[in-house]
Amino acid sequence: QVQLVESGGGLVQAGGSLRLSCAASGRTFSTYAMGWFRQAPGKEREFVAAISRSGGNTYYPDSVKGRFTISRDNAKNTVYLQMNSLKPEDTAVYYCAARPSPIATIRYKEYDYWGQGTQVTVSS
Repeated sequence: QVQLVESGGGLVQAGGSLRLSCAASGRTFSTYAMGWFRQAPGKEREFVAAISRSGGNTYYPDSVKGRFTISRDNAKNTVYLQMNSLKPEDTAVYYCAARPSPIATIRYKEYDYWGQGTQVTVSS
């Protein structure tokens, strides 16, 4: 089992940047593929980024491709989401998630563990 704690959210103007972090407990972080998802009020949870266990493969939807970058540091048990050129439509609660597999997926139902979320608000 792994526990996840996100940080780094906040209020930023459109065009700005934020870096989210997700710290994982336990000694088995390197065995998990990781993902970032977001959920805005009244909307379904949306895939944002995912990274394989090794970090060698990353995935993004078109809505954030070229603006967001997911990375991980297995020595620090942490996954990151660098968000640049933020837009008001990026406003949401951002969650990190883990699945005990080498392969990342874009489907939130395939992740077993979730953090509590961190709010990102982008003002226009």
